[in-house]
Amino acid sequence: MKFDVSIILQNWDLLAMGLLVTLQYTIYTCTIGLVVGLIVALLQLTPWFITRWLGRIWVEFFRNIPLLVLLLWTYYALPIFLEIQISKEAAGILGLGFYASGFYAEILRAGVQSIDRGQTDAGVVLGMNYMQRLRRIILPQALRRMIPPLVGQSIMQLKNTTLLSVLTIPDLLYQAGYISSFTYRPMEVYTAIGVLFIIILFPLSALSRRFERKESA
Repeated sequence: MKFDVSIILQNWDLLAMGLLVTLQYTIYTCTIGLVVGLIVALLQLTPWFITRWLGRIWVEFFRNIPLLVLLLWTYYALPIFLEIQISKEAAGILGLGFYASGFYAEILRAGVQSIDRGQTDAGVVLGMNYMQRLRRIILPQALRRMIPPLVGQSIMQLKNTTLLSVLTIPDLLYQAGYISSFTYRPMEVYTAIGVLFIIILFPLSALSRRFERKESA
């Protein structure tokens, strides 16, 4: 069997639509993951045991549950428990977003805790409260150290969106399966998917390595 490029060219419109959906969900879920992750990270950094405990439970739950199980549970089981209707789009965004928040929270927490204790002591001497020290001293310095792992986790998040196809969301992988179902040429279709991911993710990986080198210099 020869590799037939025309299969890809003839169905490029479907692949382009799938790619757009994949990128949209990546942006939505990364945003949710970062916002929720920041809140959870701050909970773990407070001096109160209860808030630290709640933050740790959130992180361990979403980091250890398989993403596929989480997506299916959010779509099928959550509406039953809460007695609500939830669309597959909302289930996908919530499942992926909360899953990502567990990883983002650990990156943010570790970044903040990597700052030398003397920086915090200096803020105390200047009369700053906890939030002022965090906002004016700790976070600006920690952000530079957090960029490489945050970019790396966002790359993983883009790849995780391929699981949305199990909810019949028309992402890139779903469109690939659909095209393969009537062309009977999965080799060409899934090769194209792999190439698209490499084209998108290679520059992001290079950017992450550049930030890492700059930080270690």
